[in-house]
Amino acid sequence: MPLPSAGHTCSKHFEGYPCCHRQWQHPGHCRFVHGYSRSFTVWFAATHLDPCGFVVDFSSLRPLEEQLRNQFDHTFLVNTDDPLMQQWQSLHAQGALDLRVMDNVGMEATAHLVWDWANSLLKERDAGRSCCWKVEARENQANGACYEELPKWFSAANRQPGQ
Repeated sequence: MPLPSAGHTCSKHFEGYPCCHRQWQHPGHCRFVHGYSRSFTVWFAATHLDPCGFVVDFSSLRPLEEQLRNQFDHTFLVNTDDPLMQQWQSLHAQGALDLRVMDNVGMEATAHLVWDWANSLLKERDAGRSCCWKVEARENQANGACYEELPKWFSAANRQPGQ
């Protein structure tokens, strides 16, 4: 995908989200519960800079960071169709794990989820001036996945006059 049509971009890195998951349908070792400390790099674009000269004020991303922490910090992630769901829910109720149920716990789907979260925050707050156009979700240094797309609501039509 080409870079956004906006002239300014930036990125923010979030790390330190230790969690575990399993891909129950995997024929190999990924079907077992295993964990990583996930990290995320989020890329932003803007049609024009804000009054402080920023694409995105990094301090304004605390709601996104809170979502990441709530979803991935010391949690156990399972797919909605995991056949052991009752057991995981029971262990959660007993305080043995902090369960999070996702459509897909894989890094590809996780990158898309974080992209959605970032764009929900920015669309509401910045009225289309800024967007998230790429997210890289990593489970370790060797393994990661990206989701990259300009939101349909983000366009050069939002540019300020004279830009």
